Amino acid sequence: MTERTTADTLAKTLRDAIIRFSRRARQARPVGDLTFSQLSALTSLQLAGTLTPRELADVERVQPPTMTKIVGKLEERGLVARRRHPTDGRQVILEATDEGRAVYALHERARNEWLAGALDRLTPEEQETLATAAEILHRIARG
Repeated sequence: MTERTTADTLAKTLRDAIIRFSRRARQARPVGDLTFSQLSALTSLQLAGTLTPRELADVERVQPPTMTKIVGKLEERGLVARRRHPTDGRQVILEATDEGRAVYALHERARNEWLAGALDRLTPEEQETLATAAEILHRIARG
């Protein structure tokens, strides 16, 4: 087997594992009426602090009209608020409200509890391997 084939095989295996892991982690969220898209947008705002609607659409990789609908639903629930852009009066800034941050924290806690439980079932060696893998994945993600 060539070096390229090995890298290609590892890429496929790793991508498949990440996708399956991500799906399983999303299932660990509390049951509620937030869609995955709404939770993702709320998460992006929580991590960024504030974003314009266009920036949020770009981060979420959706078209602006789609993001308008998502933000509208989050606003209806009091999870996101709009305020004037500090330098451009034609734009608004979106940010998570206190309630939005609390909902985000609830979802984050549920995912972390699920993962901590799964990690507790692993051997110390497996946990160390995953700690190393996490460092490597962060390095890959940074480019």
